[in-house]
Amino acid sequence: MEENTARKKAPDGVFRTLREDLRQGDLGGSVRRDFTDLRDFMLDEERKKDLRSMGWLRRWFSTGWWLIKTAFLKLTPARRLILVAGIILAFLSRSGPASGDNTGLVGMLCVLFVLMLELKDKLVARDELQAGHAVQEALLPQRSPHVPGWEIWIFTRSANDVGGDLIDFITISERHYAAVLGDVAGKGLRAALLMAKLQATVRAVIAEFLSPGELGRQLNDIFCRDSLRSIFASLVYIELRPGADTVRLLNAGHLPPAVVRKGAVEVMPKGGAALGLIPGSTFPEQSVKLGEGDFVCVYSDGLTEAQNPAGQFYGDRAVLELLEQIAGLPLEQIGERLLAEVDRFIGEAKRHDDLSLLLVRRTGRS
Repeated sequence: MEENTARKKAPDGVFRTLREDLRQGDLGGSVRRDFTDLRDFMLDEERKKDLRSMGWLRRWFSTGWWLIKTAFLKLTPARRLILVAGIILAFLSRSGPASGDNTGLVGMLCVLFVLMLELKDKLVARDELQAGHAVQEALLPQRSPHVPGWEIWIFTRSANDVGGDLIDFITISERHYAAVLGDVAGKGLRAALLMAKLQATVRAVIAEFLSPGELGRQLNDIFCRDSLRSIFASLVYIELRPGADTVRLLNAGHLPPAVVRKGAVEVMPKGGAALGLIPGSTFPEQSVKLGEGDFVCVYSDGLTEAQNPAGQFYGDRAVLELLEQIAGLPLEQIGERLLAEVDRFIGEAKRHDDLSLLLVRRTGRS
């Protein structure tokens, strides 16, 4: 009796799920986004360029053929053979199962078997990425660390399950603190692994109380020695001391920070080379004096290079103009406003890069 009840309930779960799927809004938009993601992932720039030069009908057939061909070639050899066998058997079938010819059914099962294997691989990879994301979340500092005389607000968001942006806050001593924002070239798992290495290296080296310039030199030597070729990372390191009115900085190949004073925005000079790019590089130390209420804004290129559905970039100018408008707000509201504006700009477009923010304001209060 219990077995019969279980058999009846199983299909209800499937049908109920399908009904809920049909009730969800914007099904067409979801399919279009999935197709765009598939095309962008499967086709290289040369293929995309060829498609843009074609008429709509030829472009439609060419896109379908190239997607099928690329997906087929990405299968393992065994799965390719099973899929081909399944398709051949499905076409050879001339009648339904009622006639005793199960050739078509066997072909469909072969195709379904390949799909299930691919789904299994995806679920395993997703579980591993989710575990990696949990580790990255655990390594993040609190959003508003406390330093006497300073207010700090930090944020990071990955474009994928794991990201290559580094955001960190380090208590070196009771009179010595550091805030760090870095960006490893690329994204995804490779960038995330190198980001973890960079974070561990910064924390290990900074214990020697190095100057920002010396810190950059040592980090660059380590990255050049241990990292993969053509892999590099940008980094902004901000040294804070309680009660001081000046911050010391290291900028290794990152976007120049913006300094906001009384609503006027000043972009700092460019720094040295990115870490791991040029062996033996030297890194100039930078410093900036801040009045009460002034703040420094450091951001990754995930902010300025955010793209809307038309492929346009948000841009540095939009960021600087917005900072002028919202400079008088509390620091957390400034950060939230920046994020809200860039999300509004992106709309339904896919996020292409990790986004990180570091805001440091002098308060003058202990």
